[in-house]
Amino acid sequence: MFDKQIHSFFDYLTFEKKYSAHTITSYKNDIGQFIAFINPNNESFAIADINYQQIRAWVASLLKDKIAARSVNRKLSSLKSFFKYLQRQQIIDVNPMAKISGPKTPKRLPVFVDEHQMEDLFAEVKFEEGFNGLRDRLILDLFYQTGIRRSELTNLKEIDLDLFNSTIKVLGKRNKERIIPISLPLKRNLETYLKVKQELNLSNPMLLVSEKGHTLSEQAVYNSVKKYLSQVTTIQKKSPHVLRHTFATHLLNNGADINAVKDLLGHANLSATQVYTHNTIEKLKKSYKQAHPRGD
Repeated sequence: MFDKQIHSFFDYLTFEKKYSAHTITSYKNDIGQFIAFINPNNESFAIADINYQQIRAWVASLLKDKIAARSVNRKLSSLKSFFKYLQRQQIIDVNPMAKISGPKTPKRLPVFVDEHQMEDLFAEVKFEEGFNGLRDRLILDLFYQTGIRRSELTNLKEIDLDLFNSTIKVLGKRNKERIIPISLPLKRNLETYLKVKQELNLSNPMLLVSEKGHTLSEQAVYNSVKKYLSQVTTIQKKSPHVLRHTFATHLLNNGADINAVKDLLGHANLSATQVYTHNTIEKLKKSYKQAHPRGD
């Protein structure tokens, strides 16, 4: 019976909430870890008997094992969704998560690449010769000029490009589509890439491919970004997501409307976008201290 309820929950996440396979795997791991903690001998028990004391004991054990507060809160979020679903399905009367609060986490500002370093990336860095170099430069250009996620980029098809109207169509989280405008230079880079791709008879309908015509993997995209960012910045993390942070931060630093940035990023809530305003405020503080006679 218990397994049936869990499977029902994951079907709900897959078919109704349309969560990605990666997110669902995280939910399965989190809930599985909790069940293993409260029922180590795999005995039969009623799901309605789970109480908040057991959840608190689990949280305490995670923190004792040096699991980061941010990771603990993510696990609690999985449990919260699970018990909320069970309550909505009238499987349980009382939600044991109601009395649970997660550990406090320090605010972590998004890491981004400075504007002059991004300028150096496209003006000074020498990309590999041939098709691979052309494609890798396009990858970095797309990340920086559109702010799309790595999975969104690797899933782009040629038909998602509307070069006549200078836009691309992106399929984001929960299968939500959004249209992102592209600049004239990026449009020209896309046209050049597509022309070379056609000349090499790489007929794969996916936008990004290897020189043998295979769909480019997320790991290959990550490796390309890390390789070229390493030549212009010393920040510890050099990933596609850092370029997403860079896109949003640079837009806000240069006066973009936060609601427009929210839509471009595909955020469901403005709060997710507001984290980037902290970097903007820090830049204003720095400018004030440097420029005002009594700024120190």
